[in-house]
This record gives sequence, C-alpha cells and structure tokens, in this order.
Amino acid sequence: MITRNWQEEYDGRVAWIRDLVHSAGAKGIVFGNSGGKDSALVGILCKAACGNTVGIIMPCASRRNFGSDAEDGRELALQYGIETRTVDLTAVRAAELEALKGVTDMTDLAVSNIAPRLRMTTLYAVAAAEGLLVAGTGNRSEGYMGYYTKWGDGAHDFNPISDLTATEVIAFLKFLGAPRSIVEKAPSAGLFDGQTDEQEMGVTYEAIDRYLTEGIATDKDRAIIERFHSRSEHKLPDPWVRRFLHRDSTAAPQKQAHSRAREGSSRSGPPSGSAGCWCSDRGDSQSFHPAAALCQSEASPAFPCRSSAPER
Repeated sequence: MITRNWQEEYDGRVAWIRDLVHSAGAKGIVFGNSGGKDSALVGILCKAACGNTVGIIMPCASRRNFGSDAEDGRELALQYGIETRTVDLTAVRAAELEALKGVTDMTDLAVSNIAPRLRMTTLYAVAAAEGLLVAGTGNRSEGYMGYYTKWGDGAHDFNPISDLTATEVIAFLKFLGAPRSIVEKAPSAGLFDGQTDEQEMGVTYEAIDRYLTEGIATDKDRAIIERFHSRSEHKLPDPWVRRFLHRDSTAAPQKQAHSRAREGSSRSGPPSGSAGCWCSDRGDSQSFHPAAALCQSEASPAFPCRSSAPER
C-alpha cells in the first residue's frame, strides 16, 4: 500500500488545482456539495486553491438529501468558508418522469440515475454562466467498481481525488480536521432513502481498497469486485483504451486501475508526491498516471488510461 505524506499531498494538490484554474482562464470552481466524504475533500482542496469556489447542494426527492446530507454540506461550507447555494431538483425530476410517460416503462435503475444527471446539468449550467470549472468528486475505488452514473456524477472538468481510494479519502479528511459527522457517516450516493454504497454493491470499501492496493481478497469479494469492474469496460471509448486500463501492482500480481478519468472530463488526478506523468487524450484532454512505467513502456500519448463505468 502506498504510504502518503498528507501535508505534501495537500500542498501538491492545491498547487495543481491553482495552476489548472489559472491555465484554463477560469474564474473559479463549482462542485456538488453532497455532504459526503468525497465532495468534502474536493471542496476543501478547491477552496484552498481558489477563493471563488462554489458548492451546490442539490436535493432531489430523497428525504436524506434534504436532511442530514444538506446539514453536513452546510457544516463543511461553514468550517472552510465555502460559498454555498441550494438548488432543489425534486420538481425537475418529477417533470422529467412525467414527460417520459407513454415513451417508455422506466425501471428503478433508470429512475435512480435521473438525479445524478440533473445535478451535473445544474453544475455545468452554473459553470457556463459564471466561467467556472466543474470539479469531480469520485474516488479511485468507485472508479474501479464503476459505481457512478455516466454523464451524471461521472462528468467533470478535473478531479483532484481520482487517484485516492475510499480509505485514503477518510485518512486525508481526518488529517484536515473535517467534520466528524462527514468522516464517520456511511457512504451513500443518496439516490433513494436508506441506500448505502456498500449494501448496494455487496462488498465493503475496505475490501475493495485492499484488493486494489495489495491484490488480496476473499473469493467472494474478488468475484463481486471483478464482476462490477468487467461490466464497466463496454463503456470505454475504444479497444486501445481498454488495453491500458490496468497496471501491475508492485505489492501483488493483481491488476489495478489507474487514476480515473471520468466521462466528460479533461483532467483527472493531480501529480502529487507519487511519480507519474500526463498523457494526452484526443484533443486537449489529459489523464494523470500515478505510475509512469506503463506510459514509458507501452502506452501511446494518444491513449491514456481511463476508467469508465456502467450505471448503478
């Protein structure tokens, strides 16, 4: 497992974000403040890098969205001085479902993915209106599992935590003194009341992270993890990218995903203390590789490592 110096990680990521905003000519950053761990870490890092960082709280039908999630999001914003706005998307979601009546029979899965896509539409509307960059909030563990909604919470302009596992996100938050209510809450996408990530996936983040960093898992956990992961590969943009999705672990022979670049992203994962390199995607998009060996030996600059995913 990688040993991280959190102060160096903080300084490096903040500097990377600051440089990215400047080089893009952007006026600031906007992110979805869900009240969860990942969005909390992204908000802290972005605010430290850019004073004009805006967190949008976007409740959408779920009672939890209006309750504990919103409260935790506001507590984070208060502690770190992050500007906060609230957009209630409940009526928009209802209007979309009404418009789809007679067009198709919506499944529970299809319905649950509406909210993340409405939230991303909202973030990009704010970003376009104010000249901001949209910060992604997904971690490496979710990326490998494909546990996010394509073109929903999977879209962003950059993602400063895509190379961190869920376990590392918690350690980072503790180092930064984030609100205890956020650090200790059960991970949940908030798609519906009572939903938790680990219950829905059938495996814990602790097990996922150990598999990613050490290649160790029970037969049951390994089967679940690889099933989730393999179901995501069909969304990769082309076979060449699929070829470079994995890297060999130095700790174990199991293959691992590179830091994730989600759909719609331009940059994912900052060059922090660990060795790495940038590879250009088609056009000006880039993805950061935490380990440079693959690029030096095989990968063409035209084909970065990207991790895509199926819908939940």
